[in-house]
Amino acid sequence: MQDKPALRRSALRRRAAMSITERALAGEALERALSGVLGRAQRVAAYAAVGTEPPTEELLAHCAEALLPVLLPDGELDWAAWTAADDLRPGPHGLLEPRGERLGVDAIETCDLVLVPALAVDRRGNRLGRGGGSYDRALARTSALTIALLYDDELVDELPAEPHDVPVLAVVLPGSGMVPLPLGGR
Repeated sequence: MQDKPALRRSALRRRAAMSITERALAGEALERALSGVLGRAQRVAAYAAVGTEPPTEELLAHCAEALLPVLLPDGELDWAAWTAADDLRPGPHGLLEPRGERLGVDAIETCDLVLVPALAVDRRGNRLGRGGGSYDRALARTSALTIALLYDDELVDELPAEPHDVPVLAVVLPGSGMVPLPLGGR
């Protein structure tokens, strides 16, 4: 099995090879698959997709209340409320962040659903992120349903996992919709 840096590079290359149309169609399929779940959730921790990530803009429109992350200098994630009328501003590492009042790193505990970025997820729920550990630390604070948004070829059989990695409970794929994972490896 490849190490995490090599897997990240490979995933990013595959995503870069996708056309804008392929990404947009994937985003529409993810929206269809998640609209019901998002509509039932009272408070959703989500993120604003950047670059070649599966699109999230339309998904956020289905949220009664959404919190988006703000990356802190120590790598932790603070959270701020977001609505469709709010502008996002550029943050560290090319991320988009809400301008609203900061709610603290523990605000994720108040969410009943968390949408998580990932480059790949394995069938045990182990997630390959960008390597900073910010989401693993945030996910350790919540008991909410955690769902990673992926493209179809990014659910894999096995990924390397470390003790600090926090598995997700499900993934959503454009072609398959919601795929529950066996207790997120727990």
